[in-house]
Order: sequence, then structure tokens, then C-alpha cells
Amino acid sequence: MKVLTFSTLFPSSVRPGHGIFVETRLRELVKSGEVESRVVAPVPWFPSTKPRWGDYARFAATPAREQRNGLDVLHPRYLLLPKVGMTTAPLTLALGARAALQQVIDEGFDFDVIDAHYYYPDGVAAALLAKWFRKPLAVTARGSDVNLIGRHGLPRRWMRWASKIADASIGVSQALVDRMNELGIVSPRQLVLRNGVDVERFRADADRVALRARLGAEGSPLLVSVGNLVPLKGHDLVIEALAILRGQGLQARLCIIGAGPLRPTLEALADRLGLRSEVRFLGALPQQDLAGWYAAADMLLLASEREGWPNVLLESMACGTPVIATAVGGIPEIVKMPFTGRVVEERSARSLAEAAKALWQSPSSRDAVRGYAQGFGWQATTEGQLTLFGDMARCWRARHA
Repeated sequence: MKVLTFSTLFPSSVRPGHGIFVETRLRELVKSGEVESRVVAPVPWFPSTKPRWGDYARFAATPAREQRNGLDVLHPRYLLLPKVGMTTAPLTLALGARAALQQVIDEGFDFDVIDAHYYYPDGVAAALLAKWFRKPLAVTARGSDVNLIGRHGLPRRWMRWASKIADASIGVSQALVDRMNELGIVSPRQLVLRNGVDVERFRADADRVALRARLGAEGSPLLVSVGNLVPLKGHDLVIEALAILRGQGLQARLCIIGAGPLRPTLEALADRLGLRSEVRFLGALPQQDLAGWYAAADMLLLASEREGWPNVLLESMACGTPVIATAVGGIPEIVKMPFTGRVVEERSARSLAEAAKALWQSPSSRDAVRGYAQGFGWQATTEGQLTLFGDMARCWRARHA
């Protein structure tokens, strides 16, 4: 079976961590040996690669085509206009990608199914492409596309339209599928295919004392907070929770892993709370380095305002480290209280600090936490995709015979 994956959320040599969860799901699918793959991952057009343009320069530096972990990835350009870009993006994205889809067909890869990720604008653009190329379509919602963009009238109408074109709408959590149903984003097939975790890459370290010494990691407890440095991730609340814990006599320390525009603001907050030496900003780290920090930590804190299915929780648990997270999106489906951690209903520094103190006083068995995470491997999701895509292709051929 030939599957064409379509999404702007896909890594490149220039942005290797961008949309890594989409690439991982596809790699696991290809490992089954039952699927051939091509990827079309458009990037916005920009004329200059000069570093002063930041992300826009990285768009321009993205190669037109590359091989990533055995996957053939095309990066056509599309026009993303200032101010009105998100309104026009579905159309410009589809128009920009059209030639790339025709190219892979001309090269002999006449794909059976379009596998699109992120409902707006990507899923809407994929619906246009599915109509133009007369192919069946599955769209996976990831979180903010439905929970945030879906609040706005025009994108919501576009997504409803696309869901009628799509043969299947997929959510990475039951909470996300429920939200799609509420918004009228409903396809003939509506299902959950959760992200898994690579339990070989993310695993417990046999000697945590030596690991901490190697990393220079200290703290009783040692907390980690992982994610882009943007408001919705709530790193500020974790820093404030650290201040509360230290005020209660704990020698807690915090490592923040991630990059983003809020770093100066977060550093200033740590300084203002007298935590300059207790908070370390490690920047963005590749996945192979993340595992060590998860394993060294006593707990991971995730204070997000909204989420779909945050893989950082499973990655941490696969390393034996329990988690504390806000009760948003699919998080209550991931965290089994109390032995894998805590879910807090109130998104506040005090609630996070109370949960962290309780977990520190009654620690979870790290072996039990890892054992639980091992139940979230990729096999079930891969099998679900194979069944779904195969059925879609057969039904499409029967209807158009």
C-alpha cells in the first residue's frame, strides 16, 4: 500500500524537532513492511536565508527534497501572506503542494491514500488535494488545530467542510475526538489513534547517581519542565511552584528544556524570585539527550493550558520518572493516578507545588511507572492505521471501479 503523508508539521534538516511526532508515527508505520511512503511537507516561501530573519530564514534554507530516516520528503513552497495568512492558507497551501503531488505520481508513486496531519490549514488543504487527485483522505487532529483554531468561525467552517470530504477523522486522544464531534468536524469514520512512545530510546538509567553527576543535575527533588517556551506551556507556573517548594524547606531545583520567545521573560521571573541558581535553562535538546534528563529527574511537571496528547508525559514515564500535569486534553487518559503521578484540576503554581510535594513525600515506584508506559508502544496505532488505510483504499477502488 502506498501512503502519501501531507503536513507542514514535519521535521527537516533545518528544523529537526519540528513535528517529530508525525515523523515518528510514520516511521513506525513503515517499519511494518506493509507500506511504502512519500512525504509532502510544505514550508512558507521566503526570499532570504540571512539569520536575522529567524524562523523565516529557516523556511528559506529548507531543502526542496531530502531523505530523513529512510523517508523521502518533499518541501514545496507556499505563500503565507502577513495578517491574512491563516485565512488564505488552506488554498495557498494546496496550490503550492499540487505540483509536488503530481511529481511523485509521475515518478511512479501513485499513492492509494492521503494521510494528513493538523486539521487547519493542513487538513483543509489536503481535502482540496484529495478532490483534485481523486484520492481517499484521512486527517489527524493534533490539539491546537481543534481546541484553539476551532474557536474561530471561518476556520471551523473550513474544517467542517474538509471532514465531509475526508473518509476518516482521527484524534490523538478521546478528548480530541469528543471535541471534534462537538464542533461538527465529523467524517464517515471517527476514531482515536494515540501517539505511542519509543520505549527503547526512552528508558530508565541503571545508575541515576552517576547519571546526575555526569549531567551536573542537582535537587531534592529535581524537577524538569519540557516544551517550547511559549505562554500555553506554563513554564512560569512551574518556576513559581519551585519558589513555593523551596519556601517550604525543600531543596528543589528545576531544569527547563525547550526554546522559544519567552526565555528572557522566564529568566527574569527566576531572578525576581531569587532562583537564579536553582533554575537551569537547557535550551532545545535532541531526543537522544532528553532521555538522560528524564531519567535523572525525580518528576516532570507539565503546566499546559491546552494539549492534545503530550508525548513528553509518556517519554518521562518510559524513563521511570512520574509526572504532574494539568487536567487538559488527553492528559487524564495518559496519567494513571496515583502511581504514575498526579493530575491537577486547577492550573496554578500552588496546585502544582502541592502535587509535587505529595509525590515527593510518597514517591512512585520507578519500575512501576516504566512498566505502565511500556503499554503505550506504537504497535496498536500502527495496526489501526494499516486497517484504516487498507479499508479506505479498498472502498475507494470499489466505488470508482
